[in-house]
Amino acid sequence: MAWTKPGDYSKSKVDWAGDTLSNRPTDPKKHNEALEILTNWRAIHSYPLHVFKQRLKRVSEKVDEDALVVQRLKRLPSILKKLQRRYHGNEPTMKLSQMQDIAGCRAVVSNVKLARQLYKEHYIHGDLKHKKVNEKDYISSPKDDGYRSIHLIYRYNTDRKGKKEYNGLLVEVQIRSKLQHLWATAIETVDFFTRQAIKSNEGQKEWMDFFKLVSSAFALMEKTPPVPNTPTNKHELFAKIKEKEKELNVIRIMSGWTRAIKVFRDVDREHTGLKYFLLEMDIAGEKLNISGYTEDQAEIALANYAKAEKRNEGKKEFDVVLVGADASKDLEKAYPNYFADTKEFLVDLQKILNKAK
Repeated sequence: MAWTKPGDYSKSKVDWAGDTLSNRPTDPKKHNEALEILTNWRAIHSYPLHVFKQRLKRVSEKVDEDALVVQRLKRLPSILKKLQRRYHGNEPTMKLSQMQDIAGCRAVVSNVKLARQLYKEHYIHGDLKHKKVNEKDYISSPKDDGYRSIHLIYRYNTDRKGKKEYNGLLVEVQIRSKLQHLWATAIETVDFFTRQAIKSNEGQKEWMDFFKLVSSAFALMEKTPPVPNTPTNKHELFAKIKEKEKELNVIRIMSGWTRAIKVFRDVDREHTGLKYFLLEMDIAGEKLNISGYTEDQAEIALANYAKAEKRNEGKKEFDVVLVGADASKDLEKAYPNYFADTKEFLVDLQKILNKAK
């Protein structure tokens, strides 16, 4: 198939585009030029991402036949928000060409033991020819906000004819347990419906505290280190979660979201042969549009993705994402925030509440 080729843009030009967009230019011509460069920069990551995703799927299924593997290109609003946060925050040297998570693939395996096995057998002692440039084990050392997963960053490298032009592009590989995944996607659900940014540590303190506590409880279930600055005593931890849940009405609110957008589920599930899905959600109008594309239509999918983002730029009531999945059921399982499928998270939360005094 035809993959997007790098445009005639140097890395300095790519960084110019990032600088320009992060500063919200008022000149439409400059804005459109920068957006075109950024869109091309993101799109050219598609081929290296495809390579890493195929390998991740293959090795994950050797470890766990129920492994779920998906890929995604970072959404334009997320890229811009990250650039604005970095450029105007504590990391002024951050550049678009250095952003490590524009392209990412993720494996979700049944439990933390299998996550570690996958990591050890195929990414510590594996046969990757690509250069590992960063590695974070957030399972052994959870982030302060409660995030737990394993992150690996690779620089694509090949001698294959016609593919050398992609050398040097960065791809992120994530490995999670099912419980870690439910926690992370529950946050995305809350972020989406409340228009917070808990995922970026910019949410309401009450919600952020709640998810930190729940992450520690999940870590306790998985017999892994707890989140820093949370109770180490199980009874105290569970009691605090119960207190926060009552304060925020978590179960009632999240269950309500599920009921409110039940209509989103009334879509055709027969996506045989489709490899890419463009999701456009209108939260105000309670509408979800899904467009499917075959592997040969990757270029069309990327073009439509860019158009949809431009069309909905700045509109908080709309959200757009392009994801790759092997089947629509994988799509729904991997991105439950788009289907308000918080049931599994709420089941595990209820278990904690039942044990709390």
